[in-house]
Amino acid sequence: MSAPPDRSLQELLSEPREDARARARSAFDEQAGPVAAPLVLFGAGNLGRKTLAGLRAGGIEPVAFTDNNPGLWGREVEGVRVLPPEEAGRSLGERAVFVVTIWRGEGTDRMRERCSQLRRLGCARVVTFLPLFWKYPDIFLPHYAVDLPFRVLDAKERIEEAFGLLSDDASRTEFVGEVRWRLLGDFDYLGEPVSDEIYFPEDLHSLSADEVFVDCGAFDGDTIRRFLARLPDFRGRIKALEPDPANFGKLARYVESLPYELRQRIDIFPWAVSSRRETLRFNATGTEAASVGSGSTQVQGVPLDELLEDCRPTYIKMDTEGAEPEAIRGAFRTIATHRPAMAICVYHRQDHLWEIPLLIDSCAGGYRFHLRPQLLEGWDLVCYAIPG
Repeated sequence: MSAPPDRSLQELLSEPREDARARARSAFDEQAGPVAAPLVLFGAGNLGRKTLAGLRAGGIEPVAFTDNNPGLWGREVEGVRVLPPEEAGRSLGERAVFVVTIWRGEGTDRMRERCSQLRRLGCARVVTFLPLFWKYPDIFLPHYAVDLPFRVLDAKERIEEAFGLLSDDASRTEFVGEVRWRLLGDFDYLGEPVSDEIYFPEDLHSLSADEVFVDCGAFDGDTIRRFLARLPDFRGRIKALEPDPANFGKLARYVESLPYELRQRIDIFPWAVSSRRETLRFNATGTEAASVGSGSTQVQGVPLDELLEDCRPTYIKMDTEGAEPEAIRGAFRTIATHRPAMAICVYHRQDHLWEIPLLIDSCAGGYRFHLRPQLLEGWDLVCYAIPG
């Protein structure tokens, strides 16, 4: 049964589109102040480097990084000096704008804590990276689920339809908070992570020893390890796909290390999941962030409908760095015929939050949909589709 309309969601989606456009244009300048000031980037990791490269592309040169990692203090990152936070606050706190460029899946603190740290050190103007990315969308966006807020309003009917598919109050609360964050940019709206192990929430789905598990985006075998740890008497099959060459090598070595009888039940493929058989450009990084769509590497894309013709899958997991919709389209026949349980990541793009459950529902009705944030601040947000 569809969920009733949510008043807070309806209020969010009733905002005039032009108001959201204006917020994207003006939010950074309103928070940073009316006078142009030098920029300091708080966080010299991947996001900080991406922000630096984007600012330079726009002709802006930050005066410094600051970072909580003492190993970086006094060094240069991409030609920009890294200051200890205390020194940055003391020397630049009154005259610079501090842009927080820390937002990562393995984080243990929240955005408000990062901002509070800078303010305690005397930094007068503190802004998260998000309004900066809104100000320069052609340079920075999309970045995972961050995109221009008016695009949320453009999808009003789709969002309301997806909300109606959710099967529990926790999922509905998370969904509204995620929509609010996409619109307003306030990280406090993102929910706390659940305690369940990612991809295998015991309250939603019980695994069996005969499971036929399909791991799309298998990385180095980390999910297979968790899966097998839950099923010491496993006698089913596993099919795992990982297109990144370095990651696939790690996956192969892990499978080879397993007992003979067990590894005979596991098939691994150096391919990407897609809607059809095709050659794809691939950004091979050797990390969890390796992704289809850019880069100099070419990989084979295959649809699950073709790969799984010889078996009856019971559980499909997808974490493919944004390629999930194409992977689902390539599995329509499989989903409609076999109705496997599914764990699909929905945090890689702004609209995956609503488009992925709608896509599954268009293929096979009767699924129960649940949202579970597995890490802080929207990272590893998973949509679980459980057959009714």
